[in-house]
Amino acid sequence: MSGTSSPEAVKKLLENTQGDLRGLSLECRKKFPPVKEAAESGIIKVKTIAARNTDILAALKENSSEVVQPFLMGCGTKEPKITQLCLAAIQRLMSHEVVSEAAAGNIINMLWQLMENSLEELKLLQTVLVLLTTNTVVHDEALSKAIVLCFRLHFTKDNITNNTAAATVRQVVTVVFERVVSEDERYKGVIEQPVPVPGNSNRRSVSTLKPCAKDAYMLFQDLCQLVNADAPYWLVGMTEMTRTFGLELLESVLNDFPQVFLQHQEFSFLLKERVCPLVIKLFSPNIKFRQGSSTSSSPAPVEKPYFPICMRLLRVVSVLIKQFYSLLVTECEIFLSLLVKFLDADKPQWLRAVAVESIHRLCVQPQLLRSFCQSYDMKQHSTKVFRDIVNALGSFIQSLFLVPSTGNTSTTVNQTGSNTSGGTASAQTNPGMLGMGGGVTVLPAFEYRGTWIPILTVTIQGSAKATYLEMLDKVEPPTIPEGYAMSVAFHCLLDLVRGITTMIEGELGQAETDNQTRTEATSSSTQSSEQQDLQSVSDQTDKELVNRAVWEEMVNACWCGLLAALSLLLDASTDEAATENILKAELTMAALCGKLGLVTSRDAFITAICKGSLPPHYALTVLNSTTTTLSSKSYSIQGQNVQMISPSSESHQQVVAVGQPLALQPQGTVMLTSKNIQCMRTLLNLAHCHGAVLGTSWQLVLATLQHLVWILGLKPGVGGALKPGRAVEGPSTVSSNYSTVTVIEILWRPLTGHLLEVCQHPNSRMREWGAEALTSLIKAGLTFNHDPPLSQNQRLQLLLLNPLKELSNIIHPDIRLKQLECVLQILQSQGDSLGPGWPLVLGVMGAIRSDQGESLIRTAFQCLQLVVTDFLPTMPCTCLQIVVEVAGSFGLHNQELNISLTSIGLLWNISDYFFQRGETIEKELNKEEAVLQKQADEKGVLLNRPFHPAPPFDCLWLCLYAKLGELCVDPRPAVRKSAGQTLFSTIGAHGTLLQHSTWHTVIWKVLFHLLDRVRESSTTADKEKIESGGGNILIHHSRDTAEKQWAETWVLTLAGVARIFNTRRYLLQPLGDFSKAWDVLLDHIQSAALSKNNEVSLAALKSFQEILQIVSPVRDSEKPDTPPAINVPALLGAMTATGLGRSFMRTDSIGERIGRYNESEPPIITDEIEDLNLWWAAWNTWYRIGSESTKPPITCEKLTFIPSQPFLTALIQIFPALYQHIKTGFSMDDLQKLGVILHGAVSVPISSDASPFILPSYTEAVLTSLQEAVLTALDVLQKAICVGSENMQIMYPAIFDQLLAFVEFSCKPPQYGQLEMKHIANAKYNQAEWVALNYVPFAERSLEVVVDLYQKTACHKAVVNEKVLQNIIKTLRIPLSLKYACPSESTWKLAVSSLLKVLSIGLPVARQHASSGKFDSMWPELANTFEDFLFTKSIPPDNLSIQEFQRNESVDVEVVQLISTEILPYANFIPKEFVGQIMTMLNKGSIHSQSSSFTEAEIDIRMREEFSKMCFETLLQFSFSNKVTTPQEGYISRMALSVLLKRSQDVLHRYIEDERLSGKCPLPRQQVTEIIFILKAVSTLIDSLKKTQPENVDANTWAQVIALYPTLVECITCSSSEVCSALKEALVPFKDFMHPPAPKVQNGES
Repeated sequence: MSGTSSPEAVKKLLENTQGDLRGLSLECRKKFPPVKEAAESGIIKVKTIAARNTDILAALKENSSEVVQPFLMGCGTKEPKITQLCLAAIQRLMSHEVVSEAAAGNIINMLWQLMENSLEELKLLQTVLVLLTTNTVVHDEALSKAIVLCFRLHFTKDNITNNTAAATVRQVVTVVFERVVSEDERYKGVIEQPVPVPGNSNRRSVSTLKPCAKDAYMLFQDLCQLVNADAPYWLVGMTEMTRTFGLELLESVLNDFPQVFLQHQEFSFLLKERVCPLVIKLFSPNIKFRQGSSTSSSPAPVEKPYFPICMRLLRVVSVLIKQFYSLLVTECEIFLSLLVKFLDADKPQWLRAVAVESIHRLCVQPQLLRSFCQSYDMKQHSTKVFRDIVNALGSFIQSLFLVPSTGNTSTTVNQTGSNTSGGTASAQTNPGMLGMGGGVTVLPAFEYRGTWIPILTVTIQGSAKATYLEMLDKVEPPTIPEGYAMSVAFHCLLDLVRGITTMIEGELGQAETDNQTRTEATSSSTQSSEQQDLQSVSDQTDKELVNRAVWEEMVNACWCGLLAALSLLLDASTDEAATENILKAELTMAALCGKLGLVTSRDAFITAICKGSLPPHYALTVLNSTTTTLSSKSYSIQGQNVQMISPSSESHQQVVAVGQPLALQPQGTVMLTSKNIQCMRTLLNLAHCHGAVLGTSWQLVLATLQHLVWILGLKPGVGGALKPGRAVEGPSTVSSNYSTVTVIEILWRPLTGHLLEVCQHPNSRMREWGAEALTSLIKAGLTFNHDPPLSQNQRLQLLLLNPLKELSNIIHPDIRLKQLECVLQILQSQGDSLGPGWPLVLGVMGAIRSDQGESLIRTAFQCLQLVVTDFLPTMPCTCLQIVVEVAGSFGLHNQELNISLTSIGLLWNISDYFFQRGETIEKELNKEEAVLQKQADEKGVLLNRPFHPAPPFDCLWLCLYAKLGELCVDPRPAVRKSAGQTLFSTIGAHGTLLQHSTWHTVIWKVLFHLLDRVRESSTTADKEKIESGGGNILIHHSRDTAEKQWAETWVLTLAGVARIFNTRRYLLQPLGDFSKAWDVLLDHIQSAALSKNNEVSLAALKSFQEILQIVSPVRDSEKPDTPPAINVPALLGAMTATGLGRSFMRTDSIGERIGRYNESEPPIITDEIEDLNLWWAAWNTWYRIGSESTKPPITCEKLTFIPSQPFLTALIQIFPALYQHIKTGFSMDDLQKLGVILHGAVSVPISSDASPFILPSYTEAVLTSLQEAVLTALDVLQKAICVGSENMQIMYPAIFDQLLAFVEFSCKPPQYGQLEMKHIANAKYNQAEWVALNYVPFAERSLEVVVDLYQKTACHKAVVNEKVLQNIIKTLRIPLSLKYACPSESTWKLAVSSLLKVLSIGLPVARQHASSGKFDSMWPELANTFEDFLFTKSIPPDNLSIQEFQRNESVDVEVVQLISTEILPYANFIPKEFVGQIMTMLNKGSIHSQSSSFTEAEIDIRMREEFSKMCFETLLQFSFSNKVTTPQEGYISRMALSVLLKRSQDVLHRYIEDERLSGKCPLPRQQVTEIIFILKAVSTLIDSLKKTQPENVDANTWAQVIALYPTLVECITCSSSEVCSALKEALVPFKDFMHPPAPKVQNGES
């Protein structure tokens, strides 16, 4: 009590007590002065104690009477408030254990007063409880008074008080007995002198007991008195008591404190002398009462049994038997006999139910039953109690079926709660109601001759949980549900059998092991029990004999009753589970009897099971002869006869088989129900598990099974043997006599054939048993400890496993499931030691077909997974191929996608395993191969295995590849994808292990074969849209047809093969037919590239790039700023570079193996020429792909397939790299071919839905990646020609032609067949139509290239000969003549600048070759081009700004400048007509006004002043060139002058005219400028004429000049000052013409 004695606690107690006293004195100040004074002196007392003593608690206890006194006085006031305060204070003191015995006595007296005044009743109970539980100061009278107080409160009017008091009484009684236990603990060591107790000992003997024990003794004695309705000795003051409460208290004491009664003689005496007689006396009404007997005849009415009393009595009896059986042997005999009597049919239903519950409590205690048997059944003149209990249960069950006729039921019966009469009525209707009606669930029940009793679940197996024995609150007997008593009795039997057999078998086993250790004789354990009986008694101890006697007596005592009851229940059972339990009980009993060597009883049980297996009344002599002895006996149970009831024929069992009986003369058919089959199964189990103890009863078992086999029609197979397997009874014999291998070998085949027949039976239960038997037999066979072990005895192992394989021929899925489960168990237990049995086991897994249901496939696959994860290293390497095949076959199953995908994962794991264990596997396989080869040679046949010539390890790999190859063409896209990835990863990762020659097979048999199949499937795939992927999975539009899904496969496969060709080139190239393989691969690439599927075709090109080892990615989204640099190394370099890809080596052996290739032949090119052939083959393929894909469609349908831009880009991008390898032989023809493809590719339109991604917005001048690629291709060619030989340079013109064709696209985009194309600006992106590209940037870039190229090559012979310059001019004429009508303004501007550049280079060349006439045709073209450009027919746009106009004009001026610098000075090298055309043109340009004579000039509304001026100046410049060397030049200047003068005259005339007409209005600005210009020109002209040599000027010219004079004079009247000043300047020079006329002669001379 450290908690209450610590200084803090003590301090607190003192404070609280003083506080309580102060509170008390305050409350009592006015009304109760004496109490107040007592309280105040109490305070002083407490303070004094605290001050004077060190051990305060002890001092308080000594003075406790005085400390408590004020509080007791307070309670005496009977004021509720004061009383509560005082009681609380007293409780506090008590809980600190500071109350002495005297004080406690005072407190109890005070409490008694309060109780009599009915005050604070709950507080009182609380106080009593605290007082009695915290310490042990209360004894004797004080204690009894306290207990009586609680009892008295239990019988008040108030319900709450009653219940609280009842609980308190129970607790107080417990406390009293707990004190005894702890008192005994204290005195355990002290040995007392036993006080002699006189024989007729009575109450006086109490003096020997210690105080606590004495209290308990007195209390228990009084409880017996009270229950017996006598006055108590010790509990003085009791006023009333109920028997039920008394019995409950007695029961709890007996149950909770058995040791008190067993240790103290005085208490044992009470038990014998008081309790037992009391119980027997109280039972009397129950014994005498007979249900339904009329009361009138007997003089005194019989007291009716009272449920609460009776039920409590039975509880007491249960405790007495359980706890004190050893003390009360005689009394227990009476009790047990009573219990048995209560089961009689004439007792009330509830009484029978409660009695059965009590018996059940005994049945679950086998050791107790054993004691009964020893104490009663084995004694000479004693009642056979154990036998009686069992028989009573039997007759009780029987009586429930033999319902008395309903006539004599009186009303009293129903009042007692029996429902027999009701039960009968319902029993007859029930089978009808539930009677197997359609769709009605059948309740589990027993049914016998019209009586229907449901089976209720009353308890868990092995525990006796009672229902009615626990109803302590019920006063009236409860109504017992129908079937309850039967169900409890049924469980009694089952628990009895279970308990006895478990106990006896346990002891038996113990005895056997003791025996073994004693004699060290190993044989005794396997000898049968009969032999053990014969063993010499000398080495068995007496104890064993005693034990065996008890066991035999127990079995002998109970077997008849059990058998009778179980047989009846078996016949009546309609529930499978109940039947199973009954059969199990019969089976265990038979086995137990067998072990104990009790032949009669053993055979009786076995006969019962055999009879159950056969149809009712089946004539089988063996059974009848054995059972006559039994059935003729009827067992007398308590004077009634209980026959073994013969089976009732009308049981409602489902018929599961109909067959012929096995008899000499033919009879009708017989039917087997499912219950028969259940019994048969039990029989098989019996034979299987307990074959060793069956002895002579084997005859019964085998005969019965033989008949069953016959009825079920399992006939023997062909060839005298029952088809491969073993007879139904096999399991037992084989597993019990496994010792001799020879026996197995003889028995096994005939034995198992039978079961295989059973496994094919149409009835599923039948099959299940057959399979169960067969699989357990095989497992037993494999686990048996053979000598020599199985792993060394291959023949035997295969013999044992063979039936397992045979099961694969049976179609029933349930059998196959059993088979696979068996395989799984074998793997788990024997996986490591299967050895040669592996092919069989793997065969079983592989035999599962797709149509055999998901669960089967799943189980089989589980087995396979286990094999791959755990057992690959332990199996012989020859089986690895089978594992591959089986795994592959699961991949092909179409039931469950996940399994297929996982199996592909398994194949990858397997390949990894091959790789890691390569060396060991190879060695083992080679060894095996040598053996097989030798055998084949001896027989003179060829060795037959797949991929034969290859070495065996390579064959393993090839099988794996072939399997994956099959999966690559599975109908399901996911499987194809996974298999494809795995195949190529495996070949990529582990291919280096293969022998060099094997690669030939890999390429031709695996890869090309796969490509062929994929190509075929893809081209024939369905184009129908797949709505969804099963369930509600949405499919992306790029995969929503079978065709698109196959496309993905094709892409994957082709890419995989190409990668292998690329990375393993060093291995493949030395193979003989590499070029053939190369052609085949190219063919596949070609067909894929030309397939009408964008995804496939693009991927094909990527593969093409890969095998050519060009790894420049095709980028669709962001274009490279510069064309990708094509600097692919020459092939030699490429080859050695690939060599680096081979660093996948883990073990030396692989490294060496690769080394082998390196030594024999270097892994580089074998032959330069062959290599060239490969590249030319690639070129041809490229050409075919290009020409096919870019050829425009003939018809123009809606769904024409048009190749995509990325595809064409990739295609063109391949060329430069390819060209590097073939340039030496690249001819003009090839160039032509290339040109066609480039032209075609550029012409292909884009579908409008792709255009936003490929095309820049229209305003940006950017090239598409395709156009970039085309120009790059030409660039590469041109560079190659540049550095190439002379004969290559003849290709220049062709390249110019190609480029010029592209230049033309700027003005007229190319057509693509008949396809209508929208211009990009008008395309609506959302409609499926074709959009022509914006070719302007491309054409312009091409033009730039042309100019660059021409600058480099202008002098080349080919360029000169092929009239390249003329062609360039001719092409440029198109945009130049269109000028403003060009699609893009930039085009004509670029064309002009290009023309100027080209001419600046080309004209000198042309002059150089003037004599050869090679440029003759160019001049007119050039003249026309100038003409078309300078005097264009297209109108400038209205919105052209003045600045723009001036800029355009400056371009025109530039052209004229070119004429003046590059052409006219060299007129003598230029054709005359050309010069004439130029002059006319200049003249036309110089005419500025809208003259009437030059109407063309009117077209140009805006006057090009600068231009005109330039033309005029040029004209002038060339009119009087001083160095006239040829008459031709003179002609030019004369012509130019006359034109000029004529024009001046016209302009002046018109001006004068207009001036006159206009009057005051000023003339238009441009007319004024024009006249000023003319006037200036005239002055310039006269200046020029004067400077010229006179002989150079034609007389006619002078005349024309002078003729201008009068016109000029007329202009003097003009109003414009500007015109006047110009006129002044023009008139001044005329003074030179004014000299006197010369004589005539002179004139004539000149």
